[in-house]
Amino acid sequence: MTRLICLGIVLVAMCFSSASVPQAAASPAQAAPPEATAAAKANPELVGALSKEMGATPEQAAGAAGALFGVAKSRLKAEDFSQIATAVPGMDSLLKAAPAAGGGATSSTLSQLGSGASGLAGAASAFSKLGLSSDMVGKAVPVLTSYVTKSGGSKAGSLLAGALK
Repeated sequence: MTRLICLGIVLVAMCFSSASVPQAAASPAQAAPPEATAAAKANPELVGALSKEMGATPEQAAGAAGALFGVAKSRLKAEDFSQIATAVPGMDSLLKAAPAAGGGATSSTLSQLGSGASGLAGAASAFSKLGLSSDMVGKAVPVLTSYVTKSGGSKAGSLLAGALK
């Protein structure tokens, strides 16, 4: 009888402990890579607007912005991209927040995202790695373009819009 009571107590304890573990692990802030958290803090205005439009966490929005800016960087001349980068505080952090094939961001991954006609397809793949649907690319592009136009002028906005077509 004592063994049966002890076994019951162990089973109840296991149920409670296993039920609380997934909830803690599912917290987006805990699961976010440090690059995404830093990027979200580096440009809270842009990340906040993107997060609101996409219904995403700030970390997901930062990674999404980084993926799309990576596409633009790979498609534009360096001097053209620098106009966009100047208009976006925290650009380096945003680019680093873009997911890579192995889970971290690298320059080669960013150039793969933007290479050739697969640029936006690569961005859609990056969105998927962030836990976002690929149709969110279409929601993110106008937010980024509007922000860059407002902060960097119409020429910078036009350059970004052209690179993300």
